[in-house]
Amino acid sequence: MNTQRWMSKQFFSFYLTWGIFLPYWTGWMIHTKGITVGQASLIMSLGLAARGLSTLFAFPALSGKFSSKTLLNAAAIGTLIFIICAIPASSFTTLLAATLLLHFFYPTLMPALDTAAGVLVQSNQLKHYGKSRLWGSIGFVAGGMLLTFFTGALGDQVIVWVLGVGMAIFLGLGLMPAPEILSKKPKSPVSKEGGMLKLFRIKHFGLVLVIVILLQAAHASYYNYGYIYLQEIHAPAYLIGVIINIAVIAEIIFFSVADQKFRNFSVGSLLALAALGSTVRWVMVFAFPSVWVFCIAQTLHAFSFAMGHYAFMKYLIENIPHEQIPKAQGLYSALALSWSTAVFTIFGGFLYEIEPRYAFLGMIVCTIPSMLLALRYRSVGT
Repeated sequence: MNTQRWMSKQFFSFYLTWGIFLPYWTGWMIHTKGITVGQASLIMSLGLAARGLSTLFAFPALSGKFSSKTLLNAAAIGTLIFIICAIPASSFTTLLAATLLLHFFYPTLMPALDTAAGVLVQSNQLKHYGKSRLWGSIGFVAGGMLLTFFTGALGDQVIVWVLGVGMAIFLGLGLMPAPEILSKKPKSPVSKEGGMLKLFRIKHFGLVLVIVILLQAAHASYYNYGYIYLQEIHAPAYLIGVIINIAVIAEIIFFSVADQKFRNFSVGSLLALAALGSTVRWVMVFAFPSVWVFCIAQTLHAFSFAMGHYAFMKYLIENIPHEQIPKAQGLYSALALSWSTAVFTIFGGFLYEIEPRYAFLGMIVCTIPSMLLALRYRSVGT
């Protein structure tokens, strides 16, 4: 089996659906179901809280009992079920229930895939993480572009249907043969002695985790309000999907060269550059409420997200023992990609209702501290 190709297909098919869910789910609830920006903000924030519980506790615990392939397929089945449940939801309460349950299963696929990739790299079965991960970014672009075609023809109500079809495809691929190491059950239950606290005994793990938490939290306004903000500044409806995907094209370019061009960069240097790029990005969006400037700022996603994520994966592969990878991924997903984003989604929603541009400027309360901490980490060595 070509492991590099297998991992690439998994990343592509998952992020094809993520490219639909992440930018458009909030807009789908607002425009199709008729809820307010504040209600949608609350639903997504609570969903992120549920996501954090799932990835911090359920995912690491189940990783000690089931194979990676089993976990991926189970999470995909649960995701598909609750996408279907969201279709008839018509009130704030039913949308909240469907989104909470969806967040319990769906985002777990992200740390599960990165854990699988980390295990394959450590076992020398996957040569280049970046080259496989870039196919995830390509999938994200493909999902958004595909959705733009359907929404342009059929309206926003089609979003949930396209998402369901995409998840069915991911599940179908997951049922096919996988690398043998990912199909094996753990030899014995992971010891609970010390739990996740053991990770914080690894040199600089706590500091690196705080930095990436701040870096990822800074995307809260963009993920939840970027779509409606583009409408606010009168971006052509047929180009919104293209504009959103400029960020992911920049991400693709980064991942395609990262293994070669940034191999010799320290983790601290990568994190500092990511924080600088993120700060510049949100200041630009605030200072210049223009579609063209927003497009230019989108290219900085290569720094704000891709470089920060790559730096964390580089740290993980170089420093975290094989058996601790699911726990590290669980912490990263829960704290960096879920709970911190949930808090700043509420913060961003509050600012957005005062003035939309403030929601983006507000994110520098994350990026500037992350840059200072990254420079500190760089100075003490990696």
